[in-house]
Amino acid sequence: MIIKLIISLLVSLTLSKSVIAADYNFKFGTVSGDTEPLLDAMRYMAKNIEDRSNGQIKIDVYGGAVLGTNKEVYEQVKNGAMVMTIADAGYLSDYYPDIGVLNGPYLLADVNDFDKILKSDWYSETISKLTETSDLKVTAFNWLFGARHIITNKEIKHPNDMKDVAIRVPPNVMWVETFKSMGAKGTQVAWAEVYGALSTGLVDAAEAPIASIIGAKLYEQRKVISMTGHFKAFVAPVMNAKIYDSLPKDLQEIINEESINAGKYLTKLTLEGEEGLIKQLESEGVTFVRASEIDMSAFQDATAPTYDAFPDWSDGLFERVSAILK
Repeated sequence: MIIKLIISLLVSLTLSKSVIAADYNFKFGTVSGDTEPLLDAMRYMAKNIEDRSNGQIKIDVYGGAVLGTNKEVYEQVKNGAMVMTIADAGYLSDYYPDIGVLNGPYLLADVNDFDKILKSDWYSETISKLTETSDLKVTAFNWLFGARHIITNKEIKHPNDMKDVAIRVPPNVMWVETFKSMGAKGTQVAWAEVYGALSTGLVDAAEAPIASIIGAKLYEQRKVISMTGHFKAFVAPVMNAKIYDSLPKDLQEIINEESINAGKYLTKLTLEGEEGLIKQLESEGVTFVRASEIDMSAFQDATAPTYDAFPDWSDGLFERVSAILK
């Protein structure tokens, strides 16, 4: 009888926990491939949040654009879906223009400098205004996605080498203007379609962090990667602000803390893993043009006018952010 009672209590507790686990169910999606470090960080965040919330929050992670394109998923989040996603400053600038400066070419001399931005009053003000205008809640912005490099079939050592090169860009003004300043022809293609665009010759080149080049298997279509590092990309987990505000304070804190912890985890994976990824690509027949072989000053000079192409930015925005980075 006692044994039956104990079993009954255990079953009851298990069922109770299952009910609790269903309180907040999120889908967490990105266009990046399942094998990329970004997905590892998303899973790391999801597991830690579920564990620390005692199952009150459950997050299922989806890669490979299963939930839609970047823009489609941002709109789902904005409109109140129980969805989280990964966003960069370029895409977020569609909702609040000033944040786009963080995605500018050659903004960061060193990735560690981004921490100065995150600790600044300007960042706090900008993130608050983004939330006010869009209902998008950024829970951390310390996720280093990686430096973006150019993959094509010729060496790129100077901006002149980019003249008339058709390069894939996302539907974002910062990318378009950056490659326009190099003399290239930016062609807007969704990330899920880049492989096909290279295969058919719709574009000559693409640009992405090395992990994403591997994840999308772009090395099967182009064999030269020039390490221009034109964008040092940080990304952010994003959810609906109203849903976030409706959560108990302790769960908000868990989400905030584990978003930051996952960002540290991704940054470590990104920085420590790059050389291994380079060797992996070299084994696939890819040739690398290292940064030391590239005229970085020429690229910086060529792309500097990009910062003048945004009339919607606040006056003196670039100068203010540059001052923070000094």
